[in-house]
Amino acid sequence: MDAAEFRRRGKEMVDYMANYLANIEQRPVYPDVKPGYLRSLIPTEAPLEPENYEDVIKDVERVIMPGVTHWHSPYFYAYFPTASSYPAMLADMLCGAIGGMGFTWSTASEATLMSVLAARCKAIQQVQASNPGQSEAEILPKLVAYTSEQAHSSVERASLIGGVLMKKVPTDDNYAVGGGMFKKMLEEDKAAGLIPFYLCATLGTTPSCGFDHITELGPICNKENMWMHIDAAYAGSAFICPEFRPLLNGVEFADSFNFNPHKWLLTNFDCSTMWVKKRDDIIGVFKHSDQPFYLKHEHQDYNHSSLLQNWQIPHGRRFRSLKLWFVFRMYGIQGLQAHIRKQVALAKEFESLVRADKRFEICAEVIMGLVCFRLKGSNQLTELLLKRITESREIHLVPCHLSGRFVLRFAICARTTDSRHIQQAWRHITQLTFEILQEPNH
Repeated sequence: MDAAEFRRRGKEMVDYMANYLANIEQRPVYPDVKPGYLRSLIPTEAPLEPENYEDVIKDVERVIMPGVTHWHSPYFYAYFPTASSYPAMLADMLCGAIGGMGFTWSTASEATLMSVLAARCKAIQQVQASNPGQSEAEILPKLVAYTSEQAHSSVERASLIGGVLMKKVPTDDNYAVGGGMFKKMLEEDKAAGLIPFYLCATLGTTPSCGFDHITELGPICNKENMWMHIDAAYAGSAFICPEFRPLLNGVEFADSFNFNPHKWLLTNFDCSTMWVKKRDDIIGVFKHSDQPFYLKHEHQDYNHSSLLQNWQIPHGRRFRSLKLWFVFRMYGIQGLQAHIRKQVALAKEFESLVRADKRFEICAEVIMGLVCFRLKGSNQLTELLLKRITESREIHLVPCHLSGRFVLRFAICARTTDSRHIQQAWRHITQLTFEILQEPNH
């Protein structure tokens, strides 16, 4: 969908939304369907090739609307109001276009917290099963979780909120956690009387897009009866491409897995997905011992599940899956694969430019859409380059530290980024570099 079609379809969508709200009282306020009704109406897999927008919109009425409870109907009197106004909808459209990331607690961060809480609950129950006399207060200080020293800061925050100790595992030369070091730490901690119960492995770390060795870590976690969560917030989208799936080997050992379609799968913020091997482990953390009467309904135990509120921290959630459904159908698997492959190719193009300039060095293997590089020499030199880049306001980069080195991260981000943008960015970087090296003391 290009800008011209977006204008046309956007106007059509506004018309659809206006008509929906103007005539909403003509719709049954509550759906007359059973849980699972969608299974017979939608295919089991996303389409290989893009579908027509008209077909998608037709299916909104055929597939989606029959299962919708119309909260904005004048005949809806349940729970409490859910605010709505035309100005707010316009602002939400603009919000989607701007795509600002507020860096508040959300999405993958919440998925990590959920896995920590579920693992903690499960570990306490296991200890008490073999030692009935131990209280939760006695067990908690002994619990210890682990993650990579390269893991996102939200992992450590999850442990702080969960009230458990989190230890960082040193990484190898590829900035990945391996089985040897992890096993050594487990043995030391168990000898000290601690109870290892959780590992957050990362596929595509934030600093360098490193991949923890989950084929080594998974069997250790399974043997030690530890929960293994996989954070693939960025890289997870790339696994739709067969050439990247070997990086996913070992996922069968995981208890939970998360990735963010809003990072690399052409879906506006926020949209984060999480899978769990055993749903009861997640549901059990937040399930009320006595379900409030106003939340009970006839389908709440459908398919041995429970209310969606028991899968997450908030009681409610936005209809995020709708935009993911639109993206799947409008791009198809091939279109999404093409997007990933294009951005990886652009990263490789930038990598080749860096390698061709002897003043620079590549600091980590380029696997996906991230290139880590620096000026050879002192950290201060690269720090100065970043300062000049930031002051110029022509391109925007952020740094990281790898093996004590100050490193620049060049991530292919925008959907519209093309080769000419990469070439222009490199010309700008090399021009600033030339100016710096011409200065005294450099």
